[in-house]
Amino acid sequence: MASKRVVLSDVAQMAGLSKATVSRYLNHSIVLPQQTVQRIEDAINTLGYRANSLARRLSMGGSETIGLVLPDITNPFFAELADAAEETASQHNYSLVLCVTRNNLEKECQFIRWLDTRQVDGLLFATNRPDNGQLCAELKGHQHVVLIDEDVPGCDVPKVFSDNVHGGEMATRALIGAGHQRIAFVGGPNELMSVRERHQGYRRALLQNGLVYDPSLVRYGDYSRQFGRQALEQLLALPAPPSAIFAASDFLALGLLDGLRAKGLSAPEAMSLVGFDDAIYSDLITPRLSTIRQSARELGITAVERLLQLFDQDEEIPTISRIPVEWISRDSIARWRGKL
Repeated sequence: MASKRVVLSDVAQMAGLSKATVSRYLNHSIVLPQQTVQRIEDAINTLGYRANSLARRLSMGGSETIGLVLPDITNPFFAELADAAEETASQHNYSLVLCVTRNNLEKECQFIRWLDTRQVDGLLFATNRPDNGQLCAELKGHQHVVLIDEDVPGCDVPKVFSDNVHGGEMATRALIGAGHQRIAFVGGPNELMSVRERHQGYRRALLQNGLVYDPSLVRYGDYSRQFGRQALEQLLALPAPPSAIFAASDFLALGLLDGLRAKGLSAPEAMSLVGFDDAIYSDLITPRLSTIRQSARELGITAVERLLQLFDQDEEIPTISRIPVEWISRDSIARWRGKL
């Protein structure tokens, strides 16, 4: 037969106090004589009482829990971000609950509404789906939200992004430095801020180095491996195909490599490639991928810090925080030696 669950009234009875007094002690809302405190603690230890921490926190106006909303936890980039956010939240005595949306608008809105029910005190929110205005409307009026990695246009909350423009410049300059002049850009949806900014850096590097910007070398689509392969086929079919490609994500670069292999070609001999992210597999594939490292860890840490500043409301918070990026040189770039 299962033992009876110990409740607050059992502790109060053993300590010889009212239930309200014990409850206020556990909520840190009353100062008691040391002898009284000892009676309560002795009763708790003797009975093995475990308080319902969520209920206690809710009664005090908060859950001491942060929600982390991510589109895809199978992506190593988001997994690293989540690990850093949880560690930082824990250091500040907050729990972190992971909310995976798979870029489903209904799920995104569901997690935002957790703020209304106080299931979480605040949200770290990431999406890589272009917003049609619904997500912005849902976020409107919520103060304890920090956007990570990707923007939701029109949303007036703190935002933590990587320095996408500088990353796009560095990637393109590396290819230019290897002698390439016809350099293509393959990105995700054109509506996404990260894609537009990385393209901006790409275009800026071309023009600053006296090269012609050719829109026919630009391809927008899904942030998917399949689109990377499709884009490679389109670019190779051009009358004057590129000799190098800057992919706006490492995942797109995998698709480009798939497309090359399907045609019996390889990188960097047939095509030099640069990615963006420095995903965990970038150093494991053949060729090892040259890429732009954006620190998922720093994104997670900074986002938690911004949210805690929102809670405190005792200092000015930057509207946008930019995380520096870093050039990682590996094996996927070769000097340009002529036509394909």
